[in-house]
Amino acid sequence: MKPIRSLEDAINSCQARGMRLSRQRRLILELLWQAQEHLSARDIYDRLNQQGKAIGHTSVYQNLEALSRENIIECVERSDGRLYGHISDSHSHVHCLDTDQILDIHIELPPELLTLVEQQTGVKITDYQINFYGYRVNSVSFIEEAKAS
Repeated sequence: MKPIRSLEDAINSCQARGMRLSRQRRLILELLWQAQEHLSARDIYDRLNQQGKAIGHTSVYQNLEALSRENIIECVERSDGRLYGHISDSHSHVHCLDTDQILDIHIELPPELLTLVEQQTGVKITDYQINFYGYRVNSVSFIEEAKAS
């Protein structure tokens, strides 16, 4: 399957996998693409209900599980619970310890580093995810700086 890069891709992926695209499922997908951040099931429930889009707790949890099981959305396991995000293809994360936010980042490691890992482990690397942890430098994010340059 091709990477899911938009709400339309997510909807098409649901249909291609034979998943029913219920009103609740569509609301969850729309919220994740609008939010562009990782949210807990409780956050999703609260935001949808605050927007006047009535949805039950059970419906939120069941739909999140189904969507993440089918790799349509991402599920990040943390010690304080699961967070869900809209990017489902391979990517890495920056965990901001100031804000407790998880930022998505697409990076490519140098081939020499992958070769070194393969040589040390005897395992052919086909994919990878990296988790970075840190604090904001000043009050400007690196992502904003990178966009400006």
